[in-house]
Amino acid sequence: MLIPFSMKNCFQLLCNRKVPAAGFKNKVKSGLIFQSVSSDIYQNLAVEDWIHDHVNLEGKPVLFLWRNSPSVVIGRHQNPWQECNLNLMREEGVKLARRRSGGGTVYHDMGNINLTFFTTKKKYDRMQNLKLVVSALNAVQPQLDIQATKRCDLLLDGQFKISGTASKIGRTTAYHHCTLLCSTDRTSLSSLLKSPYQGIRSNATASIPSIVKNLLEKDPTLTCEVLINAIAAEYAAYHQIDNHINLINPADETLFPGINNKAKELQTWEWIYGKTPKFSINTSFNVLYEQSHLEIKIFIDIKDGRIEICNIEAPDHWLPQEICDKLNSSFIGSKFCPNEITMLTNILHRTCPEDDELHNRWNILCEKIKGIM
Repeated sequence: MLIPFSMKNCFQLLCNRKVPAAGFKNKVKSGLIFQSVSSDIYQNLAVEDWIHDHVNLEGKPVLFLWRNSPSVVIGRHQNPWQECNLNLMREEGVKLARRRSGGGTVYHDMGNINLTFFTTKKKYDRMQNLKLVVSALNAVQPQLDIQATKRCDLLLDGQFKISGTASKIGRTTAYHHCTLLCSTDRTSLSSLLKSPYQGIRSNATASIPSIVKNLLEKDPTLTCEVLINAIAAEYAAYHQIDNHINLINPADETLFPGINNKAKELQTWEWIYGKTPKFSINTSFNVLYEQSHLEIKIFIDIKDGRIEICNIEAPDHWLPQEICDKLNSSFIGSKFCPNEITMLTNILHRTCPEDDELHNRWNILCEKIKGIM
């Protein structure tokens, strides 16, 4: 049953909060099921942060159900250049987000269901949560062959991944969240989660590629709505609570004081890109010059998302050493992103001799550099 969540409901819940505020005043005897009315990845991730930071979960577990418009979500310790096709994402308007939990990179759209299980640290049990999901799916379609793996993935028919897991464990609270592929655009998933960038060296957590399949491909009756209701019912039965799905607006400051600041922080360049573990790029490409190919070498060190060391090597007769040195020194300290490089190169253009051929080569070089960002 879907119930719009508001301050007038009897679910004005989760008292005994860690930080007093306007919302959630009445006591709750057991647990709660929330579903977001938003499809914004940053708002929904902010709900996770807010509940984790502000709610006393002792004896009051929470299940949070949410779906997003097309987004790629990387783990806390991952490198987006290594994990996804950033250029294609920019072209198609797909958002990039970095969550606060570990784990690998996932693609979200409205055909993917996200489940977040909140408990105290003592009650944290990923495998139990996955067993609950499997039970819910089997209740809807008993013929489904779904198994949880040691890595806490869910496999369909022993080979197709339909769910991946990540978690965050705090001092007293914890959450485990997982995906559930219902009717996701698998073409977009495949193309966006494939990095085209060469020569990256990084100690960041790397994702493990898997063969995936949608549940709707197995059984056309397994829609997102059917699965959400089944999981909510199974969760309610297991925790002996009312089977009520409480609809929440993640932007509602009366329910979640301070949540919009959390959402804004998750959208910043400093969080999404700046939190990338230090990495380097060592690559090269060829340019055609007088019917022969010349090799251009590029070495870049990136720390906190900014260029720390830059060494571009080009044959002196193609691009003078003075120009290469100017590029190298100008890029240091700048953000490792196409917009910043475009701005810097435009400024540097004005300081160069009025030489159309030289400018053309400069542009070729800069476009190649932007191609690895």
